[in-house]
Amino acid sequence: MKLYGGIDLHSTNSYVVLIDEQGNMVYKKRLANDLKLILFELANFNEIQSLVVESTYNWYWLVDGLNDSGFKVKLANPNAIQQYKGLKHTNDKTDARWLAELSRLNILPEGHIYPKETRGIRDLLRKRGQLVENKTMHLLSMRTIIERNTSLRFTANQLHKITEEDLCKCLADEDITLAVNSNRIIMQNLAEQIKVIEKRILSKVKPNPIYRSLQTVPGIGEILSLTILLETGDINRFNQVGNYASYCRCVNSERISNGKKKGENNQKNGNKYLCWAYVEAANLAIRHYDTIKKFNQRKKSKTNGIIAIKTIAHKLARACYYIMRDNVEFDMSKTFNC
Repeated sequence: MKLYGGIDLHSTNSYVVLIDEQGNMVYKKRLANDLKLILFELANFNEIQSLVVESTYNWYWLVDGLNDSGFKVKLANPNAIQQYKGLKHTNDKTDARWLAELSRLNILPEGHIYPKETRGIRDLLRKRGQLVENKTMHLLSMRTIIERNTSLRFTANQLHKITEEDLCKCLADEDITLAVNSNRIIMQNLAEQIKVIEKRILSKVKPNPIYRSLQTVPGIGEILSLTILLETGDINRFNQVGNYASYCRCVNSERISNGKKKGENNQKNGNKYLCWAYVEAANLAIRHYDTIKKFNQRKKSKTNGIIAIKTIAHKLARACYYIMRDNVEFDMSKTFNC
């Protein structure tokens, strides 16, 4: 008897449901988040065709453990799942059963299970981004406090090089000096840790020829190429270039019928890190490439600055799709019709 499973995963426990080919529930139980316990319970059943786990913040351990044990695991995309509307009251059991039902009917919107072998280095790059944000926060705090108390304005480069002695000279109040110096020390520690992380990531990614090919794209340097490569993963999981551009949030999220706008879809579907990378690349490309600068000016004259930037980001995303798929270099004439 073929069975289909749904697991409603929470922080401390999981509700597991198994249904048969007719949709009848044959197993339901709340289990503690203990992999050995979950595997022990599932071992009592043969012919489990699939197990669906909802993509929550803590799915790594469960999906990896089930995969390693030979189960076919599907990761449900919560943003794309249509909620079951046949019940007024829903709970963990109905949620888990609905996941299993979608899998049984083969209509489950699936999320991508990033390979465990390379997931760590991708998450390490995300940690670098978090540290950079924190470092910028401390730098801005230093600048604000100094300017508020002295009217002196320092550039970012000057603040990176400033010493405790320099702070004592320009700030008369010892308490304010301590506050700014705390920012300075933390900022320096963050900078050191960022370098350690970058060295680790580059040691693993540099051998990949795609890493260098991506840097032929205007506006894309080392960090953006790392972001694009690691956040994209296997480019072959995208059937068409449009699927990839949509995943990068580089297309409009609109519903059009008979030539008229009928509403908007979920704008948060996709990868926010890739969206940031391509918008950042678009802004850098405008500054340093005349062809793209002129394209941006023409587009702005017809629409506005935001749409112009997103249009360039969309073109760069499409170009990177072919670069990663075919291992070729960037061609300006093909991308911007020049």
